[in-house]
Amino acid sequence: MKTILITGGIGSGKSKILSFFSKKGYPCYDSDLNAKKILNSNQVIKNSIKKNFGNLSYKNGKLNPKYLSDVVFNNPNKLKKLNSIIHPEVQEDFKKFTNNINKPFVFMESAIFFESKSNFQFDYCILVTAPIEIRVKRTLKRDFTTTSQIMLRVSQQWSDQKKIEYSDKVIENINWNKTVLSLEKLLIDLKIRFNITD
Repeated sequence: MKTILITGGIGSGKSKILSFFSKKGYPCYDSDLNAKKILNSNQVIKNSIKKNFGNLSYKNGKLNPKYLSDVVFNNPNKLKKLNSIIHPEVQEDFKKFTNNINKPFVFMESAIFFESKSNFQFDYCILVTAPIEIRVKRTLKRDFTTTSQIMLRVSQQWSDQKKIEYSDKVIENINWNKTVLSLEKLLIDLKIRFNITD
C-alpha cells in the first residue's frame, strides 16, 4: 500500500480531486472533515481548545467554527497553536485509517501538511494549483466569507512555488475536463512507478 498526499492552497480543488480517486474505488481521507470530527469527539482535545481559545470555542457541546476561525486567522501565533493541537491527532487518525487496507493506494487530502511540519512520510505528493483569482471565486461560492478573509488565509499558507519543491506531481486544476485527463494519466503513471498491476 502506498500513501499519497493531495495538497494545495485554499480553493485549488483538492477535495474534488480526492473525490475523483474515491470514485475510482481507492480509500480516501479528508483531513478537514476528520479534524472536525476529532474536535467534536475527543474530550482531551476539546479541553485543550477551550483552555487556549476560550469556552466560546464550543457551543452546546459542539465546535463553534466561526468563533474559532475569527480568533485564529487574525493571529498567526494562535493559528500555529491550533495546528499544533489538532494536526498530530489527524496524523494519528490517518495512520489508524490505513490499517488493514488492502488497496494499492490510499489518498489523504491536507491543505497545510507542509506548514504543519508533520514527520509523516508519504510515498508520493500531488500539488493542486490554480490561479489565485479562480481560487478566490471558488471559495466565495463555497463559503460565507469575504475576499479579504480568503487572502488572509492564503497569506498564512505556503506559496505554490515553495510547495513545488516538496511535490512529485503538479496538477493545474482550472478546467475540470482537462484535470480529469491529467488524473487518469497520473493514475497510470502511479501504477507503473510503484509496479502495481490490477
